[in-house]
Amino acid sequence: MTFIIPCLWWNAKLVATFIREMKNILVPTDFSENSLKALKYAQVLFGSRECNFYVLYVGTLLDTKKDSESSGAIDEDAPENSKQKLTELVEGIRGQNSNANHHFYALHEYGFFIPTIKKYLEGQHIDLIVMGTKGATGIKEKVVGSNAGDVITKVQCNTLVIPKEVDFSKPMDIAFPSDFNIFYSHQILRAVAEMMQLGNGKLRIMNALKEGDTLNQEQETNKEFLLDYMEETFPDRFSFHTITNKSVKSAIQCFVESRSIDMMVMVAKNLNFIQQILFDSIVEKISFHTKIPFYVIHE
Repeated sequence: MTFIIPCLWWNAKLVATFIREMKNILVPTDFSENSLKALKYAQVLFGSRECNFYVLYVGTLLDTKKDSESSGAIDEDAPENSKQKLTELVEGIRGQNSNANHHFYALHEYGFFIPTIKKYLEGQHIDLIVMGTKGATGIKEKVVGSNAGDVITKVQCNTLVIPKEVDFSKPMDIAFPSDFNIFYSHQILRAVAEMMQLGNGKLRIMNALKEGDTLNQEQETNKEFLLDYMEETFPDRFSFHTITNKSVKSAIQCFVESRSIDMMVMVAKNLNFIQQILFDSIVEKISFHTKIPFYVIHE
């Protein structure tokens, strides 16, 4: 198998290009504190970029049948009230935001959540989805909520999941766990490089191995390609770490917490890590997920 290593001038051109590009960001909201935090984090993260923020509320089909005056009281979840709340939310954000490069738009829709997300991906040419999540609230609950989990696994768009206790700062140390079972395409590397540029951050590439395991030839090839790319593009802003543990999940947890990681980057088709970290975690054993964003890259 032959791979072409990107040359220096091409990498520099790539980085300069995406810094200039307008970013279209979709932020689903349910008016909760967590969804508002996600929107705020996105504004901080992309503070230096020109962005269109599309704030989307998806009402259920049952909402269309509600009668807000049936009991003589105002039903805050009734269709007209959700439209009004969304309008007021976006107008309030516009009033509070002093960044002339940020533009905000309200999107209100009735229907199923995932099909609606997919509809606006194409219609608004969305580059990124930013979602809040409450994280795990019970001993056996999953790290991400059902909506965020569905978006990560069912929608072909890069997604940034913002946890409840996130710090509103740009990521300086970014963890990139991998088992090197996938080839790092141009699209994956571009997304990683962009996130590094936003906070002038450093990438901590980590390989979590179970005791006694070694990389096969294909994994070694993928690893060398990734390290060569980083050496050419960000020679002073990356490091590589091999962590050995009986549990891959525990190895990643230990690495993230011991190095004060600000964000974790994962590739959607590398389901091994996605499933272990996001969809099979227990509160008593995993704590970092409540504080750092997860950036999931799609191809």
